[in-house]
Amino acid sequence: QVQLVESGGGLVQPGGSLRLSCTASGSISSAVTMGWLRQAPGKERTLVAGITRFGTIYADSVKGRFTISRDNWRNTAYLQMDNLKPEDTAVYFCAVTPPFAGDYLSADEYEYWGQGTQVTVSS
Repeated sequence: QVQLVESGGGLVQPGGSLRLSCTASGSISSAVTMGWLRQAPGKERTLVAGITRFGTIYADSVKGRFTISRDNWRNTAYLQMDNLKPEDTAVYFCAVTPPFAGDYLSADEYEYWGQGTQVTVSS
């Protein structure tokens, strides 16, 4: 059983930055995908960024602005979000797939989820 705890959300002006953290209890295999997904009101939950067994992946909408990283020693994943835009406003979730998951682009593939943290980008 894996428990994920997120932190770091909040209110920021357009162009600002936030860093989200996700700390996992228990060991996380290198064969899983650790991802950050987001869900805006009335929209589906979608992958923003992930660390897969092949490398990192990003949604086109955040490439060049968001950076995902992982500290294996601290069992923590981070999402550095720069040049934030109003359309980035959403609840952000940290999630983990089972080992060797196939379709890590799909929210349905993720097995463990954090509680979510609100990110609001507004002036």
